Amino acid sequence: MLNRRRFLSRLSESVAATAALTPNIAAQSGSEWPSPVLDIHLHLKPNDGNFEHIEGSGVRQAILLTSVEQDDVAKAAIAQHPGRYAQFVRADITKPDAIAKMRACLKDGAIGLGEINFHVAVDGPEMRGVYELAAEFDVPVTIHFQEDSPGDGEFTTPFKSLPAMIKAYPKTKFIGHANAFWANISADVPPNTAYPAGKIKPGGLTDRMLTEFPNLYADLSANSGRNALGRDPEFAAAFLERHRTKLMFGCDCPCKDGHGAGQVSQAPLIKGRCVARETLTALKQLASPAVFREIVWENSHRLLRIPA
Repeated sequence: MLNRRRFLSRLSESVAATAALTPNIAAQSGSEWPSPVLDIHLHLKPNDGNFEHIEGSGVRQAILLTSVEQDDVAKAAIAQHPGRYAQFVRADITKPDAIAKMRACLKDGAIGLGEINFHVAVDGPEMRGVYELAAEFDVPVTIHFQEDSPGDGEFTTPFKSLPAMIKAYPKTKFIGHANAFWANISADVPPNTAYPAGKIKPGGLTDRMLTEFPNLYADLSANSGRNALGRDPEFAAAFLERHRTKLMFGCDCPCKDGHGAGQVSQAPLIKGRCVARETLTALKQLASPAVFREIVWENSHRLLRIPA
């Protein structure tokens, strides 16, 4: 844990140095949004593409989601842009050495686990090892929950078994993400539909879990999060208010520049667009400025214990 504390100390120093050197950073990054923004879900892109994306989308800080094999690349990006990044790490948990590899990265500065997205059971031995590791280091774990998605397979299933795991590992901080997590915002989940449309029926499992479990948080990234916000705006506005301390902004965006270049998704709400920009715009429309700031900035800093 000592190395992790040193990393957080260095990050704090970097943020302070950046602020001192660039007092008008708000004007340079994120001025179009009502508050500064931290993106909790940004996969590593080649050729400094992450920096181009956060600058283009108006994001101040981001969490790089990296594999253990990308650890050196992530560290180089963090060093190149002080105060702009921190790192989550993942390994192939179907392999026997995965926990040891992730433990080494946590000791060396990573501040979370994820994105964990493998074809394993939510209550199986592989995921139980991840839950235990997250609790051991007191870091959150971002998990991809996917089912009823023809052609893509299933990840971390069955979703209905998640409440039992959250109860069984009360010291683990779960961050829910992806198709099944956001489809279950409604009590009515149509079969074989990755991104349900139409009005949301109150009482969905995701909504209930966020209310019941203090150690569950939600990542609003990707088309799954954007779709959940767009299908029933009235419900979404109340949902954001109700869970204002549990929700966090993320993009999980494949575009190259924070403006939609290279976006390949054909989903109606993000086709040809930057997911970060579309989700931030939706949040700006649906939430009060105070709730917007909590979701895009304050909650992630509090959960991750990084300087704001």
